Formats: sequence, structure tokens, C-alpha cells
Amino acid sequence: MRPGSSIAAQALRHLLLGTMALCALCPMLWALRLSFMSSADMFASEFRLLPSHWIGFDNYVRALTASPLPHFLINGVIVCGAIVTAQIAVAVPCAYALAKLRFRGRSIVWSAVLIGLIVPPAALALPLFVMAAYAGLIDSYLGLILPWTISSVAIFLFRQAFLGVPDEILDAARLDGLGEWELLFVVLMPMIKPAIGALTMISLVAHWNDLLWPSVVVTSAAKATPPFGVMLFRTQEIGSDYGPLLAGALLIAAPLLLVFLFTQRRFFDEFGTHADK
Repeated sequence: MRPGSSIAAQALRHLLLGTMALCALCPMLWALRLSFMSSADMFASEFRLLPSHWIGFDNYVRALTASPLPHFLINGVIVCGAIVTAQIAVAVPCAYALAKLRFRGRSIVWSAVLIGLIVPPAALALPLFVMAAYAGLIDSYLGLILPWTISSVAIFLFRQAFLGVPDEILDAARLDGLGEWELLFVVLMPMIKPAIGALTMISLVAHWNDLLWPSVVVTSAAKATPPFGVMLFRTQEIGSDYGPLLAGALLIAAPLLLVFLFTQRRFFDEFGTHADK
């Protein structure tokens, strides 16, 4: 291939990627713009890129005071942090056993994990609700957390990462006197950090933005997570004032953006590794 054609192909690829990124960011940028506008500017007959009257952070102040949004954010941190921690604690030994150990029924367990990957969470809402009701977990943190502590995605992701570790490393560690648990947490865990980072990002996005399960199991604002809590207070406190609603939505999305900035290297390392394979 000639150098000129290679440069042209690279420029075209960057142009397409930049266009796609801009299209993906447009709704967020539009919401950010509207969150600094008054209702009069927002619904003005003529288009204004910038507000005619600067209202500062009034919409953000209203979003934080008209509803207990900080409490909802704290609930989200507690629930999502507990879910991610539990998923890692459960999935790491399960994935290690499926990847490196030989035991009776391993194929059946692996088949169950694969089935769990294709079952949509919405299909499990009713049986999980009945189980939570019998266990007395309605409107509680445990009711929000326990159903998601076992993650098929986490087990699958960690198993694939463990399969990439040569067995010779494990044999050498066993010869040095390490037990299976020491081998897992001292030797293998540092080697699958990209997979842990990827799982953390995937799980946080899924459960931070989850509206279905909190709306099923939560009955009061005290245990509401951010999306469900904002929905509870949307009509009675803010009504159709879209400025505070958009400001609240951006405040809810901000923690995920920060987490992605801190974990993006691990995230892309993991999927880049699998893409190379």
C-alpha cells in the first residue's frame, strides 16, 4: 500500500470516529447547555446558543434542594459499591475453579453461567420480587444488593482472563508452597486487574442507571437510588421545569464519568487484549 493511501485511510478512519463520537456526545452537550438556561430561554421562539440571561448554577441548586438528590446519590454509592465488591468476591473463585480446576459437574456449572448471560434481568424481576418479599427484604439495602451479587458476566469475564494465564506459573507457585487461596489472591488477582477494571465499569453503569429493580423493591424515598429517586420527586417538586431536571440528570451521570476516567485504561486494556487474541 502506498504511503499516501495509508495516510488517507487513517484520516478517513479518524474522521468517521470523530463524527460518531460527536453524535454520541451531542445529547450530553445539549443537556449541559440547557441546564444553564431559564425556561424562557429554553422555550424561546428563536434559537439561542447561549442564554440571554445568565442564571449561573440556579438549576443545579434547585436540583439539589427541591429533592433529596444528595441522599439518592449516597444510596447509589452504597448499593453499587456493595454490588461490585460482592460480585468480585464471588466471581473470582468461581472463575478460577472453572478455568483451572477439574471437578465433576464443571460443564454443567459453565452451562448455567452461559445461560445466565442470555437471560434478560427484566425476566427475573417477578421471581426475585417474590423471593425478596418472602425474605422480608422489601425496601431495604439488602433487597437492592443481594439479587445481583452473583454475576454471570463477571464469572465469564474473569474465567476468560484466568485462561490466559499459563499453567506453568501456577505449578511453580504450588512448588513454592502456596495454597490455592494464596495462589488466587497473591499471584492471579494482580494479573487480571484489567478484567476487574472492566467488570467494575460495566457493573457500575448497569446498576447505577437501573430503574426497573429499584422501582420493584423500593417503596420509600429513604432507600431510593438516583434514577428512581429523581422519578419520585420529578412531578411534585420540580414539575415541568426542565432546567433542574437536566441539571439533576447531569449530576447523576457525573460519578459514572469520573469512574470511567479512572478505569478507562483497565477497561480498554482488557478488551484490547481480547481483540488481539
